Amino acid sequence: MTSSLLNLPFARLFVAVLGLSAFSFTADITGTVTNKTSDKTSAGDDVVLLKLSEGMQEASRTKTDSAGKFNLADPGDGGQHLVRVTHQGVNYFKPAPAGTTSVAVDVYDAGKQVQGVTGRADIMRVQSDGGQMQVTELFVLQNDSKPPRTQMSDRSFELTLPDGAAVEASLAAGPGGMPVNSAPVPTGEKNRYAFVFPIRPGETKFQISYHAPYSSSFSFQPTILTPMQDYVVMLPKSMEFKSNGSAFSSGGEEKGMSIYVAHNISAGQQLAFSVSGTGQIPRDAQESETDGQQAAGGTDNRPGGGLGRPEEAPDALQKYKLWIIGGLAAALVVGAIVVINQKPRTPASTPPLAGSGIPAAPTMPRPLAAGQSRTLLLDAMKEELFQLETERLQGKISDGEYQQAKAALDLTMKRAIARQS
Repeated sequence: MTSSLLNLPFARLFVAVLGLSAFSFTADITGTVTNKTSDKTSAGDDVVLLKLSEGMQEASRTKTDSAGKFNLADPGDGGQHLVRVTHQGVNYFKPAPAGTTSVAVDVYDAGKQVQGVTGRADIMRVQSDGGQMQVTELFVLQNDSKPPRTQMSDRSFELTLPDGAAVEASLAAGPGGMPVNSAPVPTGEKNRYAFVFPIRPGETKFQISYHAPYSSSFSFQPTILTPMQDYVVMLPKSMEFKSNGSAFSSGGEEKGMSIYVAHNISAGQQLAFSVSGTGQIPRDAQESETDGQQAAGGTDNRPGGGLGRPEEAPDALQKYKLWIIGGLAAALVVGAIVVINQKPRTPASTPPLAGSGIPAAPTMPRPLAAGQSRTLLLDAMKEELFQLETERLQGKISDGEYQQAKAALDLTMKRAIARQS
């Protein structure tokens, strides 16, 4: 009995030490960085833990050791974090939700020009109110380099704009990532711009919106700098499209919009076409992302909703049905993320939006005061987008479930912003 009593403090101390060790273990985030170009671990890379709740603030920093391993001190705030690894000047990210204790990050060697980077599609949407033409152009690139490498330079991707064009907004999205603001930089050549954004292995998208003076008609003579499998032009049915050559063919009609497609466009090839008349992209076309995804059966792995099946469209156009109209929705969601990250937020109790059973047109809660309603919406969008991307990366949801939830989030954001404007 005496022996047991004497040993009791030591037992308690032993348990306490174990508890502290367990707490320390769970408080830190450990991981490994692998260079997928060489299929070896990557030593000497900068690793940073970012707090997403307060404008992407740095929480802790370290470097990978000789075995590519790292240890980051968790600030213990119980919030959402992001692990950023910088390898050869290019950043790679991995979500670290609350409770994460270990992550694995893949990186790639970088080069100014990488063999295997090709253009899949250039999708242009045009509308006009009579005095001004508005254009949103989406570029889809594919990096199939072998071994996989990232293309990165001060001219990672170049494009040209028409005379008189003024840029309104621009976005870039890497493989599996959410869009971010990325401004094209003038190259010094007339109407020629470049995105300083890494083209990582996989699919990268660039979107740019611009306007130009318009008087009943406008002629386009784009300079093709990157070969494209398909060049797509969409415009309201009330506007007229005319091709100065035989490159374009009709892609049919969808939701009040006419579609024209040119295939296998080589660098330097001359494309000339004109638009005339006036018209706005119909509201039902802008809100058809979810319907398009359901029509596609959720099998095409593309972000941002989609386009229903055009009855007259050629088969080649079907692979873009989830890009053609979904680009604008992604821009609106990005706008929300940017606003959120500009200032600290307060926790909000908002029902989750993601899930395979989400309705096509979610009903917004009863309107509150303008500022409070906006805060609640932006908080919900940020939390749900982060969680959705995390579950996708971890393989917890299928591509179909991801697409359906993402489309509904995009649609909710568009409708909410439209109500507030």
